[in-house]
Amino acid sequence: MNGEVDTRGDYLQAIRTLEHELPGRNSWMKDLRAAAAARVEAVGFPTVRDEAWKYTNLAALMRQRFLPIASAPSFANEQLERLLPDGLDTYRLVFVNGRLRADLSSPTLGNGEVASSLAQQLRDHPGALEPHLGRVLPDAIHSFAALNTASFVDGACVRLRAGATLERPIHLIYVGVPEALVQPRTLIIAQAGSRATIVEQYVGADGDRYFTNAVTEVVLEQGASIEHYRLQQESGRGFHIGGLYVRGEAQSSFTSHAIDLGGLLVRNDLQVALNAVGAVCTLNGLYVADGRQHIDNHTCIDHAKPGCTSREFYKGVLDGRARAVFSGRVVVQPDAQRTDAEQVNNNLLLSEDAEIDTKPELEIYADDVKCSHGATVGQLDLDQLFYLRARGVDDAAARDLLTFAFANEILQRLRLAPLRATLERLLTTRLLQGRGIRELELL
Repeated sequence: MNGEVDTRGDYLQAIRTLEHELPGRNSWMKDLRAAAAARVEAVGFPTVRDEAWKYTNLAALMRQRFLPIASAPSFANEQLERLLPDGLDTYRLVFVNGRLRADLSSPTLGNGEVASSLAQQLRDHPGALEPHLGRVLPDAIHSFAALNTASFVDGACVRLRAGATLERPIHLIYVGVPEALVQPRTLIIAQAGSRATIVEQYVGADGDRYFTNAVTEVVLEQGASIEHYRLQQESGRGFHIGGLYVRGEAQSSFTSHAIDLGGLLVRNDLQVALNAVGAVCTLNGLYVADGRQHIDNHTCIDHAKPGCTSREFYKGVLDGRARAVFSGRVVVQPDAQRTDAEQVNNNLLLSEDAEIDTKPELEIYADDVKCSHGATVGQLDLDQLFYLRARGVDDAAARDLLTFAFANEILQRLRLAPLRATLERLLTTRLLQGRGIRELELL
């Protein structure tokens, strides 16, 4: 369609249409959904006039009419295997069109741990979810997060008992569906002292056009530790708006590895609230874009209590006419003395038409803190290129080698070796024209 359509009205009508199949028929869930729908109606969807969206124009998304599809289309195991990292031994939950496909999943955990359909957990154990579902999101959420809350049909629920340690990662795979609005919802509850690794992977068939609107909430009780991987490999015609919201209690640890490789227009919000003494978070991110891709990462770390630590390191590689946005905000509240926070955003532009808008922010209301931030935007270092050329490496290979090394610094922080190896192979195809890194080292 050429002109902008009334998507807000369409989505509100979709909420009313889906009402009969939405999970959670108890009063607190109905109230949560009603409040979210009211926010969509009252606020509308963001535009470039909104400060937090001024560099991300949603006109291309607003011209489309993506609506929920009532069923999960067929999707074969062979199709799935082609999309997954090689050699990654996990507990697996697969969602097609936001709905669990039990035949493609292997969710058995035992010992009191739960990794299952969120819809099923809302039917069977609503009391365990009530204190957390929808409570980690900030009050002033944008309308896409509210839309997800109002109308998600299914998603993943992970609940870890106190002291539990999972030996294998939990792998959540969300598959996009052509011409559909797909709204996965993920809730992760890590009780005191529990430890786990979670991988969220968003995929779609190349060439498919769809809209993934995802929300993940993570609750870390005292001493809990979660290492979270978000691998975004949407279709080159796909739209992705996602939110990851984290609440960390005393001595908890949250590590995020966010990798963005796909999607035509992508927006990620990552908000971490360090709500008790000694909470720690580490945020690592890599976004690689070319053509007309647009990838926007907005992060916020809220140091609410004393003695908390945060580390944030994001890198971007942009080619063609790609555009990226990085907005990283660290807030140190008045009571958050002895805060230790570092933030770095580095970007590499491979073409004259690529563009990055980067905005690191420190907002400090305490006086006993150690905080730093910084950002760089540039092209390949001419001295490094000269060094390689002087040793017999041709210009194209030298550029490829330096580009891969720049991006690979983030991948080396990934502790899941099979996932790291798979991403390295993807980057060699994307950045090295298919040549392996060993080929370049031997030049």
